[in-house]
Amino acid sequence: MFSPAGSRAASAYKKVGIETSVDAADPHQLVALLFEALLQALANARSAMENGDMQRKGEQIVRAVRFIEEGLKAGLNTDNQDDLVLNLRGVYDYSIARLTQANFRNDRALLDEVIGLIEPVADAWKTIGAKGAAEARAPSHPASKASPALGVQ
Repeated sequence: MFSPAGSRAASAYKKVGIETSVDAADPHQLVALLFEALLQALANARSAMENGDMQRKGEQIVRAVRFIEEGLKAGLNTDNQDDLVLNLRGVYDYSIARLTQANFRNDRALLDEVIGLIEPVADAWKTIGAKGAAEARAPSHPASKASPALGVQ
């Protein structure tokens, strides 16, 4: 009925940490958090599937689909019809279809396929964020940069 006090405390701490991350995040970080939560839900679904916990597997797959549909896909700029947006929309739609099949068929290979599709996109998103953060920290004034010609290092 009730979980041990330590487990409840850890759960509450995690929830506060997530809420704090979301509250302090810029739009790029919010998408990164969505990818992180999506990949965690997929890993949880795979674990539940391996353990024969069909209820938890279904819950985690539904959770993953919601992260894709209501978070990642809904966040795409629908006014922008360039190849990147169209390709991402296609990846998201395909992933949702494969997750639905994975749930009905209890097929781990389909879960792994979606993980294989999402991980590179999530990694690319992190790389974009890291580059943007590095550029934001870099001095913006040309005179403040090191100039070998002037002997400044």
